[in-house]
Amino acid sequence: MENKAVINVCITGAAGNIAYALYSILCTGQIFGANQKMNLKLLDIESQTKGLQGVALELEDCAYALVNSIEYGFDPEALFKDMDVGIFLGGQSRRPGMERVDLLQVNNRIFKIQGKALNKVAKPSTKILVIANPVNTNCLTLIQNCPNIPKENFTCLTRLDHNRAIAQLAIKAKVPVTEVKNVILWGNHSLTMYPDHNHANIEGQPAVDIYEEEWIKNTFIPKVQKRGGEVLNLRQNSSVMSAAIAIRDHLVNWIYGTPEGQFVSMGVYTDGSFYDIPADFVFSVPVKCKDFKYEVVKDLTISQFSRQKINISLRELQDEKEEANCYDDEVEDESEE
Repeated sequence: MENKAVINVCITGAAGNIAYALYSILCTGQIFGANQKMNLKLLDIESQTKGLQGVALELEDCAYALVNSIEYGFDPEALFKDMDVGIFLGGQSRRPGMERVDLLQVNNRIFKIQGKALNKVAKPSTKILVIANPVNTNCLTLIQNCPNIPKENFTCLTRLDHNRAIAQLAIKAKVPVTEVKNVILWGNHSLTMYPDHNHANIEGQPAVDIYEEEWIKNTFIPKVQKRGGEVLNLRQNSSVMSAAIAIRDHLVNWIYGTPEGQFVSMGVYTDGSFYDIPADFVFSVPVKCKDFKYEVVKDLTISQFSRQKINISLRELQDEKEEANCYDDEVEDESEE
């Protein structure tokens, strides 16, 4: 994307912690390129007025050469208009003691409103990355409420879990993280997600030949699944720094491509054509990328153990989808009254 016309980048939840950690990465060209200028459009809720104003002031004070303009406010229709890329961080954040259903109910309403705003004013070419949890279902809610933008233009972030899996495999094998390739993160960004080492290689050697099955099942998988909760309990806040890096990694691969022979994990819309996953979900799968497009890697052999894990995560997403649909009905009923 370098050396092209100025692009419009909208960030929701712009006064939040992850956005704050992301700005220096974004505005120094680590995502869109060292020569790509951008107009920043910062969206948050009115209760965050002072925080949003403070962020805008700091961005001005940084004097980033790549930032052409800064616009901020609370109206999604105004800020989504003419945007090229949307980074959707905004939503009720996870706090200690919160259940996923709590996040689902609050954020379903938010993403339904934002999806309708996107549908009304955004360009069909707009690319969307959703980060706010429950991320898979939030992304699906956007898609369902925004038919004017192609479904393949929406993805959700599971790269943080993908990166966590890489890190744990590297630590165990005592190798640099750059030597761990083709890990897969399947399913929902939740405790049911399945980090899969079966197609990975470590320093060119198949990962299945390196790690003991007991360690994979009893240590590796649960550690990756529970890592977010571990950070949350220790920091009393959700993962921020690592989430910002994962956003960068996701977008860089989506825009500039994945290296030959390698794939990464993204949450993408399902059409029923891969891995026996039904249509109309957002599910994390292995993808190859090029020129801001992705292609699902479809030719991988799935073991019985992996199939069981994938199905567990799928069932959870089916439950979330049903809950979200029920909540939509309740909202509609309330509005009719």
